[in-house]
Amino acid sequence: MLFSSSTYAGRRRLLREKVGSGLILLFGNNDSPVNYPANAYRFRQDSTFLYFFGQHRDGLVGVIDADSGREILVGDEIDIDDIVWYGSVRSVAEMARETGVSETLPMARLADLVDEAVSGGRKVHFLPPYRYDTKLQLLDLLHIHPAEQREAASADLIRAVVDLRSTKSAEEIEELERAATIGYRMHTTAMRLCRPGVTEQYIAGVLDGIAASYGCMVSFPSIVTMHGQILHGYPRPVALEAGKLMLCDAGAETNENYCSDHTRTTPVSGRYDTRQREVYEIVADCHDLALEKARPGVRWWDVHMDVCRLMAARLKELGLMKGDPAEAVAAGAHALFMPHGLGHMMGMDVHDMEGLGQTNVGYDDETRPSEQFGTASLRFARRLQEGFVVTDEPGIYFIPDLIDLWRSKGLYTDFLNYEAIERYKDFGGVRIEDDVLVTADGCRFIGSERIPYRPDDVERFVAEQHDSPLPY
Repeated sequence: MLFSSSTYAGRRRLLREKVGSGLILLFGNNDSPVNYPANAYRFRQDSTFLYFFGQHRDGLVGVIDADSGREILVGDEIDIDDIVWYGSVRSVAEMARETGVSETLPMARLADLVDEAVSGGRKVHFLPPYRYDTKLQLLDLLHIHPAEQREAASADLIRAVVDLRSTKSAEEIEELERAATIGYRMHTTAMRLCRPGVTEQYIAGVLDGIAASYGCMVSFPSIVTMHGQILHGYPRPVALEAGKLMLCDAGAETNENYCSDHTRTTPVSGRYDTRQREVYEIVADCHDLALEKARPGVRWWDVHMDVCRLMAARLKELGLMKGDPAEAVAAGAHALFMPHGLGHMMGMDVHDMEGLGQTNVGYDDETRPSEQFGTASLRFARRLQEGFVVTDEPGIYFIPDLIDLWRSKGLYTDFLNYEAIERYKDFGGVRIEDDVLVTADGCRFIGSERIPYRPDDVERFVAEQHDSPLPY
């Protein structure tokens, strides 16, 4: 466990108060086999279970009675066969005491608890399940078909969990700083390796190894690609080419599953050419504008729009856009170049709590989602609060298929200079991303070491590394 038992007990108390009444079920994860039962993927605990109960073992369920205050850790003891192969582990009762819970029950008794609550007309709260074994368990317990479980999940519990997990404590920020330190090592290594002849796949493999050696694992599959216009361009066994850009979007999870998420775009030849630098500087300035704007009380929606208007104005200076930048952004023309949002929440999930629903996490009654292309992918938009951690990740992409589609439909011809854009279809894309903590009077980077991102700093760093042999 990362924190003290009083930390987890305090979180559960606040959860009970916010939910108000009923029986709360928080499912931990089970092992997930790769290709046969004894060969499982590396175990990763459910983030919300971990937040409230702190234990990493598989096969556990946390139960909280919001009316009586009763708390139970449900799970079966391991048997001698498990001990022979995996060694002795703490009993369920010992794990319960560690997290401040006084009562335990075997898994077979969970149905009795649920049946008692249902027969008494009490609400049984659960979160939207995302694993099929949990869905089957819910089917057995509550007789709700898996196709209907997301809709049947407790809105009260979702709101309470989002409210509690959104604001990061000082202890959590320390753990996020550890994740950022691992991320620094990953990204500076990728920049050292970025040179002609090294494959995307090799660099991604090295990043995976760094994440595993300093922490638990990568926080998501590493994106390493010369095709930066593909937002999730996963690595290929293809050698980097001189004159191209390498986009690397990668992060780490600590042993306690707190995440980092950074993106850098590095010139394979060591220097940006004129066209690359012009586009890159726009993205870097948009990145810095978000840092200037972000502070408590400001809507991230408004920061996103400020960034988009700056991007449109600067693309107009390059001759790629035309007309009034504010009108272009209002119409959605800028999304040709940035078809995603400015950022998302960060924490124990790299897209923090996204499994609870983007609208529940990133929006509220004041700020509602858009259906406009591009803006619809803004995962987080509501007002910032002190203790929120968000990503700042503007990007500019030249996606040939999207350009061709919009041009064939005659879209936004008042704002897009398709003749000029056509000449950029071989460009790829640029993204810069950092993790940002909202403070009392503004915001700051997560992490004490800064991965170079201003173009001169990137070129200087790469030049220093290219004079030395490959580090791996």
